[in-house]
Amino acid sequence: MAKLNFGQLLDSAQKEPVTITKKDRPVAVLLSTEEYQRLDSLEDSIWAAKAEKAFESGNFLSASESVEALSKILGA
Repeated sequence: MAKLNFGQLLDSAQKEPVTITKKDRPVAVLLSTEEYQRLDSLEDSIWAAKAEKAFESGNFLSASESVEALSKILGA
């Protein structure tokens, strides 16, 4: 259905997020560029606030501790 109505999906996504399903299961959401940028900026603001809070409390990892923690998370 998305292939046949792609232009219509793009138009709809300019107004509100469009959920794309496969076999009646949600698999993706199509967003306008503006909405994506708004959400991305919001996420950046949240992480910046968390970083500021960690810095103020002194509760953060050193560079080497960060590398070690990321290596464990990524299984490297």
